[in-house]
Amino acid sequence: MPEGINADLIPDPTGVDSLARQIRQTGRAYPLFDIAHLILKRPDRYQLHFRAHGNNSDGTPRQFFTCNLDDTVWLTEGDATRHVLSKHFGTFYQTEKIAVDPPKGTYTFVAQCGMSGIVLGPPNLHDYQAKLQRLHTERFSRLPFDVYKSRVRIVREEAVVKQWIEEQSFKFEYVCLNLPEPLKLGSRDAVEQHFRQVHLPNIIKPESSHIVRTPAAREALPPPLRRLARREFDLQQRFPLKLVTRLSDDFAHRGLHFFKVNKTVLHVAVARPRFLDMETSPVSEGVKRIVDTIQATPECTRRKLLEAMGVQLPPADAAPAAEGTETPPSPELSAIVGDLHWLIHEGHVIEFANGRVELAKKPAPRPTPPPRPPRAQPAAPAAAVAVATTEPAAEVAGEVSAETVETAATTSSEVAPVEAEAPAAEPAAPDAAAPTVVSPEASAPAPESDEQKINPS
Repeated sequence: MPEGINADLIPDPTGVDSLARQIRQTGRAYPLFDIAHLILKRPDRYQLHFRAHGNNSDGTPRQFFTCNLDDTVWLTEGDATRHVLSKHFGTFYQTEKIAVDPPKGTYTFVAQCGMSGIVLGPPNLHDYQAKLQRLHTERFSRLPFDVYKSRVRIVREEAVVKQWIEEQSFKFEYVCLNLPEPLKLGSRDAVEQHFRQVHLPNIIKPESSHIVRTPAAREALPPPLRRLARREFDLQQRFPLKLVTRLSDDFAHRGLHFFKVNKTVLHVAVARPRFLDMETSPVSEGVKRIVDTIQATPECTRRKLLEAMGVQLPPADAAPAAEGTETPPSPELSAIVGDLHWLIHEGHVIEFANGRVELAKKPAPRPTPPPRPPRAQPAAPAAAVAVATTEPAAEVAGEVSAETVETAATTSSEVAPVEAEAPAAEPAAPDAAAPTVVSPEASAPAPESDEQKINPS
């Protein structure tokens, strides 16, 4: 697997739009995991999202290369260049075949590629090594060069030698297209160099994130990326959690809602289930009749509901009427269907994908939390009451005013004590010779907690 590259399966946006439109039109609730498995059944219903992360060994950010012509992804710029020159050569160059003199001399054997059958010529020719390198790069780069070189064989058959001599009786020149001035190139190496200088920046882009949108582009992926995509596909087929997560986001952006059936199976629908309390909510007689009928009909479906309400329907196995001969619905049927449509889109009635119709359940009452025990007041310290000798008492906010403190300091006969909220012990009897003054710490009330401020009781 390629290092530092991840592949994710994402649903095709056009298919998601179609599914969302169908859910809104029918009003049915569909299991999200069933939708995910339905998407995985066809290659045109999903796309591949490749992401590169981390750095290369030289410290540069890891990237891959994309071809704008066919939406393919390649691990190296060289692979992408060879792909373009192999699959889209005629877009940029035109090949011209010109007759030349055949090579002179007598040749009794030639080298032939054992994998493709291409005749490379005698190994002692000056351009043999260049041909061998180019063929390996263009078609067999996945193999080490030494392994590929070992597959080349020496052929002494006269027919094969003659074939090579005939091929050497022509040479090829390449005319550059889409240029303001005509230009001819004499070899494929010159063509590749010209492509890198002129066309490559506009055709091949380095990217760290790319979405392969078509099945044809996925088939053209290099083997490492194809194996990576296959592994991700197998994982999602077993348990499509990542695909379901992406579907949830896509459907939510399109205004759909989600709920769980029996707290297990996640469904998508036009509305969340919402219980209709007909005792407190004024509804029409038609709506009330539909709700009562659904409640009284076991395994209720839309057809059972209409039949229970007295609507005449054609047999379920009857052939569809020819176009232009359909009977218009009766006013009674139109009224029932309209009320049912309102109930479904308000979430009071749920119609599932298998046709079952149910009422939204009444929510269970929330349990009343037990009352909290009253918080105990902190006990006052034992030294709450003290006898003042020379220093005057400090002012106690809200309990003892400055005037009271001044009077207590100057009056020698009697001072009225201020009771503390929870004294630890009875204060001692005041001495007749000196006045008794209550300490401000004992006189001040205990600070209220945040809980007492919110709930005084």
